Amino acid sequence: MRRVFISRDMASVALGADDVAHAFAEAGCEVVRTGSRGLFAIEPLVEIEVDQGRVGYGPVSPGDVEAVLGGRHPRRLGDVAALPFFARQQRVTFARCGVVDPLGLADYAAHAGWAGLAVARSATRQAVVDAIKASGLRGRGGAGFPTGIKWQTVLDAPDGPKYVVCNADEGDSGTFADRMLMEGDPFCLIEGMAIAAHAVGADHGYVYIRSEYPFAVDTMRAAIELSASHIAPFTLEVRVGAGAYVCGEETALLDSVEGKRGQVRAKPPLPAIAGLFGRPTVINNVLSLAAVPFILSHGPEAYADIGFGRSRGTMPIQLAGNVRNGGLFEVGFGITLDELVNDIGGGTHSGRPVRAVQVGGPLGAYFPPSMFHLPFDYEAFAEAGGLIGHAGITVFDDRVDMARMARFAMEFCAVESCGKCTPCRIGATRGVEIIDRVIGAREGKAGKSPRIPVQLDKALHSRASARIDASATGQIELLRDLCDTMRHGSLCALGGFTPYPVLSALDHFPEDFGVPAHVVVAAE
Repeated sequence: MRRVFISRDMASVALGADDVAHAFAEAGCEVVRTGSRGLFAIEPLVEIEVDQGRVGYGPVSPGDVEAVLGGRHPRRLGDVAALPFFARQQRVTFARCGVVDPLGLADYAAHAGWAGLAVARSATRQAVVDAIKASGLRGRGGAGFPTGIKWQTVLDAPDGPKYVVCNADEGDSGTFADRMLMEGDPFCLIEGMAIAAHAVGADHGYVYIRSEYPFAVDTMRAAIELSASHIAPFTLEVRVGAGAYVCGEETALLDSVEGKRGQVRAKPPLPAIAGLFGRPTVINNVLSLAAVPFILSHGPEAYADIGFGRSRGTMPIQLAGNVRNGGLFEVGFGITLDELVNDIGGGTHSGRPVRAVQVGGPLGAYFPPSMFHLPFDYEAFAEAGGLIGHAGITVFDDRVDMARMARFAMEFCAVESCGKCTPCRIGATRGVEIIDRVIGAREGKAGKSPRIPVQLDKALHSRASARIDASATGQIELLRDLCDTMRHGSLCALGGFTPYPVLSALDHFPEDFGVPAHVVVAAE
């Protein structure tokens, strides 16, 4: 009986992987459902087991079964790992994704699973924390805070109940690494959380997953049940969130786990001191925790030797949007945007020139091709007015309207705000209104009727109209002032990061706002 390997990853299923798997099963094959390899341009991917390993074909449709089994399919890929997209990667966190059965305990153990946990449990708690510090691992979900410092704070807290919480609320546009790992290698995340629990003295943990990820929820629950004896006495459970973007912020997430409305908490106290149920809590992103088993099994030096500057280890970078080769590319920090977008990503899917990329989700900055020399590095991006965040890269071709993309950022913030602080709750709404006036003025100059909603027009002129500079220049100055207030006055990163896409669009694409570049700069 021929063994074939076909992904059960949600993205692969959306592209028809279930139908392909059924067709191969009907043909008498033993079908093994794996996670995705991460290059969605070749999904549904089918790999046929041969004496020398696996031979890949993709994309494959249900009608291709005979041609694939006969070795005659025109989209024969050969050894998938040898394709340029994969050969250039440094697969550390995602080494098993697409290779193993996600719920096969024997498969996981055969591919170095549980080795990190064994090392951790043979060492003292402090030694484990010291290893995480020495590795240089930083949070993979946001600002890049050193993971070891969080763990040390929880370890040093007084004895009593402590918790480990995984933030799997992957809400950024263009990101799918968390989902891909949970669906393709769930035991890796579980092992990382068990190591964290041992390191800080926690007995129980939660994996917080948004409801839009039903495959990930089911896979994690099944994996937790299967691995319970391996991680005991540590216990785990999945909590499903309703999909509020603000619950990606760690304190809002903790409120949601507790059964409350997800709202940002004022800090201090930090979650490491008073987190879940008021107890010391380690809360890390999926990718941070999934990197931990490698660090413990291979040693912190092996991880720290990869990377660039203060950004150590690998980063699973997600290429999305208008890009030819969309998918996950794991590589050490330091690679440039040009390499990622044009070389690895293959440029735009439309074939038109790349005009901009947004890095870090809907609140990330926009970068033009003139800045594609930037190395993928926390400090380099911060200096350039951006952030790495969850490492999603969304590509746009030359047809994008950057003023409308800036408007989208403000609108997104207004819709997703928890409402707890004024700069975010009110500021984002006012930001939408300002950008609408700018776009209206721009289109009016072009001979079109300004499309300012009636209610906004009334708001603009209802009170103190003489004090309002309604010109494009005046509105841009007002917008910059508003962004400054939101950035420095918001309680959390939702309001604090919304200015990044707005200001970067203003700085790099002033023509889309209907004013010369010198006017935009002068308004700073």
